[in-house]
Amino acid sequence: MRGTPPLLGKLYGDVAIAALLDDRAMLGAMLRVEAALARVQGRMGLIPAAAAEAIAQAAAALQPDPAALADDVARAGIAAQPLIAALRQAAGPHGQHAHFGATSQDITDTALALQLKAILPVLRDRIRDLRDVLQDQATHHADLPVPARTRFQIAAPTTLGARLAIWAAPLSRHLDRLDDLTPRLLTVSLHGAAGTGAALGYRMAETRQALAAELGLSAPDLPWHACRDGIAELGGWLSLVTGSLGKMGLDLILLGQSGIGEVRAGTGGGSSTMPQKSNPVAAEALVSLARLNAGAVGTLHQALIHALERDGSALGIEWLTLPDMLDRTGAALRLARDLAATLVPKPDRIAASFAQDRGAMMAEAAGFALSRSMPRAAALDIVGQALREMDGDRAMTLAGALSRLVPQTDWAETLRPQAYLGEAPRHARQSGSTEEIP
Repeated sequence: MRGTPPLLGKLYGDVAIAALLDDRAMLGAMLRVEAALARVQGRMGLIPAAAAEAIAQAAAALQPDPAALADDVARAGIAAQPLIAALRQAAGPHGQHAHFGATSQDITDTALALQLKAILPVLRDRIRDLRDVLQDQATHHADLPVPARTRFQIAAPTTLGARLAIWAAPLSRHLDRLDDLTPRLLTVSLHGAAGTGAALGYRMAETRQALAAELGLSAPDLPWHACRDGIAELGGWLSLVTGSLGKMGLDLILLGQSGIGEVRAGTGGGSSTMPQKSNPVAAEALVSLARLNAGAVGTLHQALIHALERDGSALGIEWLTLPDMLDRTGAALRLARDLAATLVPKPDRIAASFAQDRGAMMAEAAGFALSRSMPRAAALDIVGQALREMDGDRAMTLAGALSRLVPQTDWAETLRPQAYLGEAPRHARQSGSTEEIP
């Protein structure tokens, strides 16, 4: 891993994603590109067939130590250059034909496409799995009333399932966005030193198409050396994903805090000195990862400001920012899945929240009920009077106060939370649909 210190890696990082991003994985992807380039050029007659075979074999066998290349990378400003030198040396006399007609950034960018080709399906599967778990939970708790809270205040009843549906809803949209984005990312870069393809002349386009077919990528006609909108778009998508999970994490923190405690999810962390505590470590990590990625989007977008045909300062920003964003997204999805799978309501605490509210959250319902038989302004005046009576008597409920003011109505029945759930149960059962919430 790059940015996550090893001591924190099990919480804020992801082992599987990090393994696809580390220095050895990056160098290995570059060598795959060089081997594929040699093979297609050998078949096309651009380099000797024997040289193509020797280069491909050398690339497959070469296992460079990243630390041994570090000094040369510092001088060159790009990892591909010393790696290409090592490959040429490993291929012996045939090494002169390695990297024929390419530039270092061609290899670096195509290698990134190969890494993303391995990483994006992992993220896609995790999003799909998390969505399915949340949908199952939402359906299971579709009819369980809980207090809704707006601006940190109890507002009206909803259901736990409806709340979980809100967590699940963006995930289907993120999958759609990823499907749309992926073809723009999984592309070969092979346009040569200045992006003109001049080194291979009229055969550059043919070589690019053949290399793309060899690697299972596509081949754009225009170079993307200095055009990084696809990478910036990926960064935006990563932030959208972790942002959605950060919302879930923050909700879990608030719903699990002392004095509320309406749900439990995951395994809490203990305090070194306060044994009664169970800290929401995983949920807090979701919030931290979301905020880190949100900040990183702005940094990554700085790489869009790319001078002329190649700009090392812009590339450096990308190289240092994107891997961490991918790693954080993998970690957030892993943590969120565990929290979703272990989430359970605490009925006693939910009941306590309703009891403590004394029916005040049903004030809107009371106003609409009264409006059926009187002007709305008069109805709201009565509800306001009932709420003031509740303020003066801590034992009074809204149903009790209204029963004194408008005794002809069965207010206990009218103000049942279950009777004022609206579309919440339906939303819960239809969670995850890309059409439900625009």
